[in-house]
Amino acid sequence: MERVSVDEAGEGQRLDNFLIRHWKGVPKTHVYRVIRSGEVRVNKGRAAADTRLALGDELRLPPVRTAPEPAARSTAPAREFPIVWEDEVLIALDKPAGVAVHGGSGVAFGVIEQLRRARPQARFLELVHRIDRETSGLLLVAKKRAALVALQDQFRRRETGKTYAALVQGAWPKANKVIDLALHKTLDAAGERHVRVVDADHADGRRSISLVRLVKAWPAFSLLDVTIKTGRTHQIRVHLAHEGHPIVGDPKYGDFALNRALARGTGVAGQRFDRMFLHARRLRFEHPTSGEVIELEAPLPAECEAFVVALDADANANRAALDADAVSIPGAPDAQSSST
Repeated sequence: MERVSVDEAGEGQRLDNFLIRHWKGVPKTHVYRVIRSGEVRVNKGRAAADTRLALGDELRLPPVRTAPEPAARSTAPAREFPIVWEDEVLIALDKPAGVAVHGGSGVAFGVIEQLRRARPQARFLELVHRIDRETSGLLLVAKKRAALVALQDQFRRRETGKTYAALVQGAWPKANKVIDLALHKTLDAAGERHVRVVDADHADGRRSISLVRLVKAWPAFSLLDVTIKTGRTHQIRVHLAHEGHPIVGDPKYGDFALNRALARGTGVAGQRFDRMFLHARRLRFEHPTSGEVIELEAPLPAECEAFVVALDADANANRAALDADAVSIPGAPDAQSSST
């Protein structure tokens, strides 16, 4: 028999999920069969699969045959990320664009694997939520299971405020403040996710709501604040593209010709821009232990800020050129003649 004491990593976890992680490689059907047989004891008593474990609980486990350890493989390199907030139960970091939040689907590793390697002493590190690989910005990581459960419950109940900065193509209509469109997600043969807008009564459609505020406008681009009331896959990207204003640099739903021009530096005032301009800039939630309302902000990444500056410079140069052309029109009165 094996005896296991529940530590912080297992605190608050269901018995079945704890055993599935503990007995790596054992089929779930066998795990549930062992639990039902009563061979697993928690504090000397029988327990159901949905029993929540507490810190210090003693488990008596029967011998089971686990899968052999996998052959040595390359591991994620240790990496710390810019920290916006950290305390004893929570980390809020500023994820760079181009980094997945976790490994899988052709990605060897992501933020969570790298962070665990950088902090080998940490007994528990788990993602609270996810953002797209191409998106930068605020990402929460729980350091205790109780914090993970509490925060994920807030996300499920839509009690968190998540606002993204998005630069889109074209002039966004200032009056367009609410996008309420159902989305349908599919997977292709390669496992790639694709999302599209469907009718509200579509059998597989899920209602999705985005609130949009125009922050700044240029002749060919608009900077938006988008606050999501639902958290669907690719929600902001698909909503904005459906409205005719795709996100700059979006490799899946964007304007591919424009993206190529910007990546080559031939799009706006010679400024090269080769990422998706979507940044999780603000996040509001209730702290899982203190109950305090926390509101965090992550400034625009340097490359996004530089592109905004380039848009300003380009607009100012064009305005100055138009003013100069107006002054030089033959027959136009000059300042002195107009005053007489």
